[in-house]
Amino acid sequence: MARRGEVRRLDSRSGDEDAPLRWDRGQDHLQRFTDLIGIELEDELQQVEERWRSWDKRRLLDAGLALYDLVARPQGRLFGDPILVFEAKDRGALPVHRFTHGDMVVLSRARPWGERTVEGVVLDRGPTRLRVVVAERPKGVREGTWRLDRGANRVAHDRMADALLRMHDADAADGTPLRDLLLGQVHDPVEAAAAPPGLGGRPRRRREDPVAVLNASQTAAVEAALNQRLTLIQGPPGTGKTHTAVHLLATLAAEGRGPILATAESNVAVDNLLEGLLDAGVRAVRIGRPVKVREGLRDATLDAILERHPKQDDLAAVRDDHDALRKGLGSLKGRERGLAHKDLSGLRREMQRLEQEMVDSILDGAEVVCSTTIGTGHRILGRRRFPIVLLDEATQATEPSSLVPVVRGCRQLVLVGDHRQLPPTVTSERAEAGGLGRSLFERLIDLGLPAHMLTTQYRMHPTIREFPGARFYDGRLDDGCDRSERPPPAGFLWPDWDRPVAFVPVDGLEELDSEGSSKANRDQAAATFAVVSDLLAAGDLTPEDIGVVTPYTAQVRLLSDLFAEGGGFDDGGRFAGLEVRSVDGYQGREKEVIVFCTVRSNPNGDIGFLSDRRRLNVAVTRARRGLVVVGDPTTLRRDGTWRGWLEWVEESGLMAWHVGRS
Repeated sequence: MARRGEVRRLDSRSGDEDAPLRWDRGQDHLQRFTDLIGIELEDELQQVEERWRSWDKRRLLDAGLALYDLVARPQGRLFGDPILVFEAKDRGALPVHRFTHGDMVVLSRARPWGERTVEGVVLDRGPTRLRVVVAERPKGVREGTWRLDRGANRVAHDRMADALLRMHDADAADGTPLRDLLLGQVHDPVEAAAAPPGLGGRPRRRREDPVAVLNASQTAAVEAALNQRLTLIQGPPGTGKTHTAVHLLATLAAEGRGPILATAESNVAVDNLLEGLLDAGVRAVRIGRPVKVREGLRDATLDAILERHPKQDDLAAVRDDHDALRKGLGSLKGRERGLAHKDLSGLRREMQRLEQEMVDSILDGAEVVCSTTIGTGHRILGRRRFPIVLLDEATQATEPSSLVPVVRGCRQLVLVGDHRQLPPTVTSERAEAGGLGRSLFERLIDLGLPAHMLTTQYRMHPTIREFPGARFYDGRLDDGCDRSERPPPAGFLWPDWDRPVAFVPVDGLEELDSEGSSKANRDQAAATFAVVSDLLAAGDLTPEDIGVVTPYTAQVRLLSDLFAEGGGFDDGGRFAGLEVRSVDGYQGREKEVIVFCTVRSNPNGDIGFLSDRRRLNVAVTRARRGLVVVGDPTTLRRDGTWRGWLEWVEESGLMAWHVGRS
C-alpha cells in the first residue's frame, strides 16, 4: 500500500502477445510483416473508398475529412511545383477540417472514385484558405469548384515492402549486417548490441568536437552510441532527446564517420534534427519534397541546393537544345526525323547525367543526410549505403518503417524514442492486432536490450512531473528546472498556488458524433472554454502559450467551433494562435499551460482508448507552468491508471471543485 501522496507505479509495457520477440526464421518475419503492411494498405484504401461512396456530404464535413465547393487559383511555384490556393466560394472561413501541413490530399470536381483526380500535398492552412502543392497544374483550375479529400499512402507501403525483401535477401548488395541481431537470432542480444560497430578504418578528426552542454545521462547515452553497434536511447518528456541526438550526430560528423543518415517517422521531427545540425555547423542536406519541410529550413533541401548548383547553366543549355529540337520535329520527315529523334534521346541522357552528377556532388559533400523513414527509400538516393543510421521518434515508427533506412547498409544503429509515450499510428485494427502497432524499439526492449534513459527533465514544473515521473519512469526523473522558473499562471484559481496542477470535475454525458465513431461532451467543452478564457483575461498568457488537448476528433471540432464563435482564430481574434488538437497531435510538443479535456462520461465507466496509459502520459507532460484536466471523475476512476492519477490529485489537494461545479 502506497503512503499518502505517494504515486503508485505501474508497468506500462504494451508488447503484443501474438507477435514474437525473437524471430528464429527470417522467412516468418518477412511473411508476417509483408502481410501486415498489405492489410494496413488494404484497410486504409477500403476506408477511404467506403467514405467516398457511402458517407454523405454532411458526414464527411463533420468528420473534417473533405472540403466541398472550393474555388481555386494558381499562386506561383515551390521549387518548380505549382501552388494552388483553395478558398470557399464566399471567401469566408473554411469549415473545421483535419488537413494540415504535409498531408496528402486528393483533388476532384465531385466524385474522386469516378473521375480523374489530382494528388497534392498541403503547404499550409489558414482560417479562410488552404494552399496545396501539386506535381502538375490541372487544366481549368479557375473554372468551377473543387473538392478535397484525404488520400491513402501507397508509396509508404511499397517502400516498406521493398525494405523487408532487402532485409532478408542474402544476395542483396545492401541490406544490413545487423539483421541477426535485430531479429533476435544471436545467442546474447545484449552482448551483440554492445559490440563495436566494425565500420573499418579509424575516425578522422576534421574539426573540433561540437560545443554543447550535456548532463550526465545525456553524456552516457552519447558515449554508448559512439562505441557500440546498436544503442537504444530513451527520452522521457522534456529530457532533451533531440538535443542529445543532434550532439551525437555532430560528434560523428566531426570525427569524419559519415555518411550518416538521420531519420525520423515525421517531417516535424526530421526538421528538428536538421535545424539542430545546421545550428551546430554540420553540413546537412534534407531529402524530400520541400512542401513538407518547415519554411525556414527549405534552403537546406536537396531541391533548393540543386537550384544554386554551378552546373545549372550547363543543364539549362542542354534543356534549351532539347526543347528547340522537339519543337522542330513537326517540320522534319524521313531520315532527318529519325536522326532528330536520336539526337533527342542523346540530349535526354545528357540531362539525366548532369542531374545525377549534381545530386551526387551534393550528397557526397554532405556529412548528414536527413529524411523521414519512408523518404529514405526514395530513388534519389539510388543504391547509396549509410553505415551509420540514427532514427529519432523510433517508438512512433512501425517495424517495417524503421527498416527502410536500416537496409541501406547500416552497421551502427541508434534508436531514440520513448516506449512509455504513444506507439506507432496504425489504421487497421487487424494489422494492429497482428503486431504492426509495436515498434522495433519496443520489441528490442522486450527482448532484453537496455535503454540508456535520459533522466533530467527541463520542461515541467516539478509538480507536473511528479505523477508521470513516479508512475511511468520508476521515479528516475530529476528536475533540471526550479519551481521559481515555472511560476503558476494567473487567471485560474489553482487549488494550491505552489503546485499548478488541477482537476476540474464536470458532470454531463458524452455523445456520439454523426460518424458514430467519435465522442464529444458539451459540458466539458464549455468548462474548457471558460478555463481558457479566464487564463487569457488575466493577461499573463497569450493564446500561443495555451494548448487545448482532447483525445477525440469530435471534441476537437466542438471546441474549435466554440472558440471560433467566442472570439475567433483569425489574426486579431481573441483566440488567434490558440491550438486545439488531439493528444496524438501533441506528442513532442509543449506549451506554458495545457488544458486537457477528457470527454468520457457514461454510466458504464467506459473510457475507450483513453485507457491507454501512454496517452495519459503524453497528455499530462506537455505543460511547462500549469496543467488543468477537465473530466468526469466517476467515469475515469473505473480505469486503474486514471484512478491512480485522481488519487494522487486528491491526496495532493489539487481537486478544483470550486471551478467545475460552481
